[in-house]
Amino acid sequence: MAAEESCRILSIQSHVALAYDYYVGGKAATFPHQLLGYDVDIVNTVHFSNHAGYRRSSGTKATPKELDDMFFILEQNGFLKPARVLTGFIFGAEALSAVARSVFKLLQNDPQIVYSLDPIMGDAGQLYGLPDVIPIYRSLLPKATIITPDWFEIEAITETKILDRTSLQNALTDLHETYPVPNFVISSIPVAKWLRDLTPPHIRSTPISDQEQSLLCLASVRRRRVNRSSSIGRLRRLRPLIPGYFSGVGDLFSAFVLGHYFPSPSPPPPDTSNPSPPPPSLLSYLPPLPRAVSLALTKTHPILRLTEEHASLLPPEDRTTTDDELDKAGPSGLRLVQGQKILSDEAMGSVMYP
Repeated sequence: MAAEESCRILSIQSHVALAYDYYVGGKAATFPHQLLGYDVDIVNTVHFSNHAGYRRSSGTKATPKELDDMFFILEQNGFLKPARVLTGFIFGAEALSAVARSVFKLLQNDPQIVYSLDPIMGDAGQLYGLPDVIPIYRSLLPKATIITPDWFEIEAITETKILDRTSLQNALTDLHETYPVPNFVISSIPVAKWLRDLTPPHIRSTPISDQEQSLLCLASVRRRRVNRSSSIGRLRRLRPLIPGYFSGVGDLFSAFVLGHYFPSPSPPPPDTSNPSPPPPSLLSYLPPLPRAVSLALTKTHPILRLTEEHASLLPPEDRTTTDDELDKAGPSGLRLVQGQKILSDEAMGSVMYP
């Protein structure tokens, strides 16, 4: 594969026209990927005026035929040669099936492609569409290098209501063993008391009182051994909850995980021009998924802080502090352009440990 092709990402997800101060779906992923040095081929699954969380929105959804035609022409012209594939929001089972067919073909032609699947189906206990997308997502799981579902999507895929340690363990094991998924990351998990009690004290970023809320990021890796048995490595990190409604955070986080994931990382060559080179970063010693998730966290959280600071300066009528207030003014747009130094620099502060 040519050097240029090794830096190409095929991004298949939603698109909104609104630009100023607003990033969601593909727009939340493309700019960060470009800052990391990737060329991004973009296939829009929907094209809306703005996020549907606003009181009014308009646009179109790509039909299965339009998606099939798009992939067919790209292939016929010799353009469909990504090193990485990212799939996000896809509306409806028929459109999802069209995307799945193309993904299967890409991976069959090049098994080295790194495929990140964000199985966007719903949030807060509700599906965005019909449940007929769930079996299709299950068929994609074994093909994915990484999946980045939320808590609700894990429950939908595994048909397991997660209420305690046993049900959590069953759901996570099911992902690895039944489908099987080699790597998955669940971010922004609200921490109930039973879940916090399972969290080792050393991974908590700051002491958290009973009144303060926090979110858990959980990553899991299935390691293959020579004798074909496997082991599972789990990684966890707590973050303080930032009040407010921020749309596109999951899209941004998934983009960072893919952009920083390298299956076989190699150490950088020694700097012979510097007689006293600095010690290597701790991140350079981490396995691929922990390193990618660590970098994703160290960038996503500061972007949220920057967005929160901007939102605090807005007139009260333009602020949103909870999901229930979304219809009044719309979600807070992530400050990606203003935070591009955060996006492009490898922040080193928040390392996850097994």
